[in-house]
Amino acid sequence: MSSENIHIPGLKMRKTIVVSNALIAENVRVLKFKRNFTFESGQVIGITISQEIQPRLYSISSAETDEDIEILYEIRPEGLLTPQLAMLSTGSTVFISEPFGDFTSAKKNAWFIAAGTGIAPFLSAFRSGNRNYAKLIHGGRFLNSFYFESEISTYPIDFVRCCSQETGNGVYEGRLTVYLQNLPELPKNTDYYLCGSPEMVVQTRDILLLKGIKFENIFAEIYF
Repeated sequence: MSSENIHIPGLKMRKTIVVSNALIAENVRVLKFKRNFTFESGQVIGITISQEIQPRLYSISSAETDEDIEILYEIRPEGLLTPQLAMLSTGSTVFISEPFGDFTSAKKNAWFIAAGTGIAPFLSAFRSGNRNYAKLIHGGRFLNSFYFESEISTYPIDFVRCCSQETGNGVYEGRLTVYLQNLPELPKNTDYYLCGSPEMVVQTRDILLLKGIKFENIFAEIYF
């Protein structure tokens, strides 16, 4: 398709060029493409490869000042888009929307809670110099599910990894929801940001509410 832009109902998509599409774990890739907008960490973009495929929303994982834009995605064999994204190479064309969303304004000492590729918006916050956080809880099924853990370990944050199917040094053995349930108490004077599957977000939100966290202090972003 040669058009500079395509029309998707509800989203205006513009063309950009793939810089890289690196495999970082089994079925997980980091897609980088040329930047043509400004954004705030925590925002999402729509992305597709053609007008025939409905765009999917992805959190930006790059820093606000990076030259290129980066997203983190898991390849789902049954999906309409991610198998196609996985085939992209340097110089390929993708179509992206303007960034949007308000998952951006963490207050001091916020807790970030992510599952799998849900780490993306928090990576963007760390990389952009946001220091309004106290704790990151990252859940994954396997030890290689903790994407960018070496980088994250360099940031001044209490970083907890929860692994449900493998054991490792310094890693909590079990799901992140179990980790939260077993905490004796949670700080009440901060905000909690959740990013993951619908099941993870609902379960985590219910645990926080049962532990006395107010609904207005819980913010969630769901991926499908």
